[in-house]
Amino acid sequence: MQDSRIAEVIDNFSFLDDWDERFRYLIDLGRKLPPMDEALKTEETKVRGCTSQVWIIDEVLSGTPPRLQFRADSDAHIVKGLIAVLLSIYDNRSPEEILAVDIKNAIGELGLAEHLSPNRANGLFSMVERIRQLALQEVGPESGQSPGDLVAEASRE
Repeated sequence: MQDSRIAEVIDNFSFLDDWDERFRYLIDLGRKLPPMDEALKTEETKVRGCTSQVWIIDEVLSGTPPRLQFRADSDAHIVKGLIAVLLSIYDNRSPEEILAVDIKNAIGELGLAEHLSPNRANGLFSMVERIRQLALQEVGPESGQSPGDLVAEASRE
C-alpha cells in the first residue's frame, strides 16, 4: 500500500505534461515555503552533500507518539521546491513513520532521479538523509538504521 502523502505528490506531478512544467511547479512550491530565520542557518543545520546551500531543522512536537516538524531553506529555487516536496511527505510525522517512508521508490515514481543533474540528485538524497538523521536522533540507535544508508545506496546506482 502506497503512502497517501507520496500518492498525493505523485498525483500532483502527473497533471503536468512535461518536465519544464514540473520544474516550474517545483519552483512555485519552493516560493511558498515559509521563510527560515537567518539565525537558524548555521553550519550545524546545513546539509552536507548539496551543491547548493540547504539548511534543515526540526522541532519535536509533544504527543503520543511525538512528531517532528521541519523547517528548511535553500539558496536555489529548484532545490527549495525539492525541499517543499520532501516536507509534504515527512513533516508532522513520528520518527518511526519518517524512517518507514520508501522515499527511494517515491523519487523513482516521480521521475526525479533521471531528470535531475547528478549533483542535484545527490543533494536530494542528502536532504533525505538529514531528515532521517534527525528522526534517528529521536528513536535512538536501536532502530538498526544508519543515516547514510540512502546516500550510499544512491551513489552505487
